[in-house]
Amino acid sequence: MTEIDLISLWVKARAHIIASQAAPTFLLTAIVGFLALGLGTADLAVRIAAAGILLASGIFGALAQIAAANEGLAVIADLRSVTAPSSVTRCIVAMAAWVNVVRYVTPAIFVIVYVAVLISLFVTVPAPSLGR
Repeated sequence: MTEIDLISLWVKARAHIIASQAAPTFLLTAIVGFLALGLGTADLAVRIAAAGILLASGIFGALAQIAAANEGLAVIADLRSVTAPSSVTRCIVAMAAWVNVVRYVTPAIFVIVYVAVLISLFVTVPAPSLGR
């Protein structure tokens, strides 16, 4: 494969990484908005459905992100073998360590936010008393 072919593959992998974050990010944002509008007090079935939709989307998004990141790292490995690499290739190769953020950190953040959403959906916090 030529350097240009590899750069093209990198661009596709990067686009897949970005696209794979769109649905989970939108759904997390929407659920937080719906929580502010009272989703936490909706019927149990509705809250379970919201949690399930968010979980399924998050799992699919994480798998897509991890796959795209792995493909990106494979392209980077091939780009490392290019003799007389262009500035673009050197820049892409320098990004290798940051691709691990996509593989590990972003899914971990989703899990933390998902747990917070679950707490908001299913744990009833008593209202503070006014001292009476």
